[in-house]
Amino acid sequence: MFNLVHFLLFVLHHLLQAQALTLPQDISALKAFKSSIKQSSIPSWSCLASWDFSDDPCAVPHRTRFICSVSCSPDATRITQITLDPIGYSGQLTPLISQLTQLTTLDLSDNYFFGRIPSSISSLRNLQTLTLTSNSFSGSIPDSVTALKSLETLDLSHNALSGKLPKSLNSLTSLKRLDLSYNKLTGFLPKLSLNLLELALKANSLSGYVSKSTFDGLTRLEVVELNDNSFSGTLGAWFFLLPSLQQVDLANNSFTHVEISKPAGGNSDLVAVNLGFNKIEGNLPANFAHYPMLSSLSLRYNRLRGAIPLGYSKKKSLRRLFLDGNFLIGTPPTEFFAGDTEVTGSLGDNCLRGCPANSQLCSPRQKSYAICKRAYSGKPRS
Repeated sequence: MFNLVHFLLFVLHHLLQAQALTLPQDISALKAFKSSIKQSSIPSWSCLASWDFSDDPCAVPHRTRFICSVSCSPDATRITQITLDPIGYSGQLTPLISQLTQLTTLDLSDNYFFGRIPSSISSLRNLQTLTLTSNSFSGSIPDSVTALKSLETLDLSHNALSGKLPKSLNSLTSLKRLDLSYNKLTGFLPKLSLNLLELALKANSLSGYVSKSTFDGLTRLEVVELNDNSFSGTLGAWFFLLPSLQQVDLANNSFTHVEISKPAGGNSDLVAVNLGFNKIEGNLPANFAHYPMLSSLSLRYNRLRGAIPLGYSKKKSLRRLFLDGNFLIGTPPTEFFAGDTEVTGSLGDNCLRGCPANSQLCSPRQKSYAICKRAYSGKPRS
């Protein structure tokens, strides 16, 4: 009798687990999500192929159905995560995704989704991670995305998105990581979220000035990647004084001037700066030598003149220095060519004198005297 009671309890326990648990609206949303993906792009061995709705999505254990790509709440009633396997699913993101109101993660990266991002995504008020990178989404970024107050990571990089950035990006008060790189976005930078740690907008068609008002209050910002756009004008001294800044890539834009101040109290976390391939004029910014942790600096292929500041050669933290492709004159500091130097990079394609031909730093060779003479409207100064 004792064994029979235990057996019946065991059977009852598993029957209860097999009952439908997931909220009907979540199940209908999952069905719509799967049906919006081309059947021909769903291999039989894939996660999505295991989404068999003859079973409840949140029933456990998952042995043959819903084995991956979907996660549920602890009480097994709501869908909380969709993380697709990156195997080339092709289709559109259904507007009915909005029914999954307890969703915290939506990751469709490295597939072939196309069409617009539905504006109904604004209903996902608990969403913390939205990752749609490496697909073929097109159209503009819906303004409704700024209603996602819990969002911490927004990655829409490597798509075909166009139009302007949403004006109220700063209303994403929880946002820490924003990556919209490798799209076709245009227009200016709007004001950004105060909690932002990483900003990546590289390889778009963004333009205008990088203004202080855009970055005002971003005391936690560590990484800025705005390279390969059309930003112009002067980069103000305030920029490199952002208190948590570590890595900056502004290469391949149209900046004409850059202002550099000494860091406050001599303290800065700045490690790497790339300002190469712009239109920056004037002398090399000597104050970069006062950034204690700076190890990589590129100002290559600009319109810089004058001598190389002596402080660059005395900076112990500096490991990579690219100043090639400018109009620098004079003799480069001898410390760059000492036997124990650890600096790599290039001082080539300038108007320098006495740059040792056997040094890797002096490659490629210097500009011709005629080019340098024209640049200085006469004889280059020593």
